[in-house]
Amino acid sequence: MNSILILNWRCPKNPLSGGAEKVTLEHAKAWVKKGHNVTWFTSKFNGAKDEEEIEGINIVRRGNFLTVYFLAPFFYFFSKTKFDLVIDEIHGFPFLSPLWAWKSKKFSFIHEVAQEIWDEMFPFPINVLGKLYEKIYFIFYRNTPFLTVSNSTKTDLIQYGIPKKNITVLPNGLFLKPVDKLPVKEKVLTLLYVSRLVKMKGIEDTIKIFNLVNKKIPNSKLWIVGDGKESYVNSLKKLVKNYSLEKAVKFYGYVNESLKIKLYQKSHFLLHTSVREGFGLTVIEANSQGTPVLAYDTPGLRDVVKNGVNGFTFPKGKYALIADKCIALYNSQEYERLAHSSILSSKKYNWNKITNQSLHLLSSFDCF
Repeated sequence: MNSILILNWRCPKNPLSGGAEKVTLEHAKAWVKKGHNVTWFTSKFNGAKDEEEIEGINIVRRGNFLTVYFLAPFFYFFSKTKFDLVIDEIHGFPFLSPLWAWKSKKFSFIHEVAQEIWDEMFPFPINVLGKLYEKIYFIFYRNTPFLTVSNSTKTDLIQYGIPKKNITVLPNGLFLKPVDKLPVKEKVLTLLYVSRLVKMKGIEDTIKIFNLVNKKIPNSKLWIVGDGKESYVNSLKKLVKNYSLEKAVKFYGYVNESLKIKLYQKSHFLLHTSVREGFGLTVIEANSQGTPVLAYDTPGLRDVVKNGVNGFTFPKGKYALIADKCIALYNSQEYERLAHSSILSSKKYNWNKITNQSLHLLSSFDCF
């Protein structure tokens, strides 16, 4: 048995956790099943226990989303467990484990490099300082192996000076069961958006695209799934009102898994207009339920959306181009073929295969 320490600013139960935590949990579960001892060091949140076990993984919570980075070295040095391997997850900020976890083997797990996300999410000068810090901290990781989820992120890491030979790419797996046959869609053109409601995820662009669609197909609908800060959600509702789309757009907020699957199945297209993704889990989720994706040709999305196979990609900001393609596909015989092809393409993202590959990666460290 080997001891693994995962450093991640959030855990699966954190209300702000996302795809990265869901994916990490899937890998960690597989490692536990193989007999490894896994500890997940993370931040606290309201109502959270300081320590608990999730799926056989020891969850240890200390500090908040910022101080957790400073507390991690103290936990490492004063823990009763001698960790054979430390997994440093980078989400905008790193734990800088190469500087202090010298008693253990290490690798870093990263979904995406932030880059322009800093501009989308933070005002000046925080955005400039964030991008500068990102350029600096990768210097300390140049001798550290990396695991990432797309070739887009691999390319970004190489640009930051991480040697190509140090980077392993394993795509994320599919959490949903693909449908056996094409579900019955809504009677009118229905578009779907599934993501956290934050600026970098491109929800404003999705609304602008839908506005153009609705002008040509007045009974079309847009379903928005996901929550965010109340002030930002209110600004989105104001944007919808400015376009006089209140009756055509429905904000679902956070939904449970069964309703999410139902919405995937009944909608005609998923719109994904994020400026940058690590992978784009919602793409393969929508595909698995017979729904093609119209997405921006941005890092992470271009890796999973293949033109004419499971959807189409477009240059960022080309609202009219996307709207016209959406309408043309909806009114064509091509749509059903694309929907069936989307289901088939989703089946290659198999978690058993992917976690076996991550176990093989662990075995490459001489401590295992």
